[in-house]
Amino acid sequence: MKSGLKSILATSFYFLLVLVLVFLVVTYVGQRVEVVGSSMQPTLEDKDNLLVDKFSYKFGDPERFDIVVFPYRYEKNTYYIKRVIGLPGEHVKIDDEGTIYINNLPLEEGYGSETIKDPGRAYEDIKLGPDEYFLLGDNRNNSQDSRDPNVGNIRRSEIIGRAFMRVFPLSKLGIIKHQ
Repeated sequence: MKSGLKSILATSFYFLLVLVLVFLVVTYVGQRVEVVGSSMQPTLEDKDNLLVDKFSYKFGDPERFDIVVFPYRYEKNTYYIKRVIGLPGEHVKIDDEGTIYINNLPLEEGYGSETIKDPGRAYEDIKLGPDEYFLLGDNRNNSQDSRDPNVGNIRRSEIIGRAFMRVFPLSKLGIIKHQ
């Protein structure tokens, strides 16, 4: 009888320990998100499941071309996944030909799948504040991103973390390349 009770207590302790560890990991280290839509194609596809690294930005800030996750301001439990283009303090502008300018210099990048047709609010020079980022989807003509006034500039405090790994579908399992 004693060994049975001891076994139940030990199993309960380990189960509780696992629950606490899972809670800590999900709260402070990582989070799973699902890609909805085609705004990040060809890099990420609709229904891809990603792990988001919430930990590394506690020690550093997002860098240009990082793929980050942030909540959409107007819909609860909705997260957007976009690429960092403009950094705090920079000027961002997109001209009629779809060229992105950072501080009046053309941005050298190869993530957009096509020429931007609508620069949105970036048609006029946008000066980012000391804690603001300008984010774009890779599928530039099918993305609701910082060009749209409903999304706008994203504050540092709004960024949950950096997309780290694709976990589903299993055929695409792997670390996500940012740069």
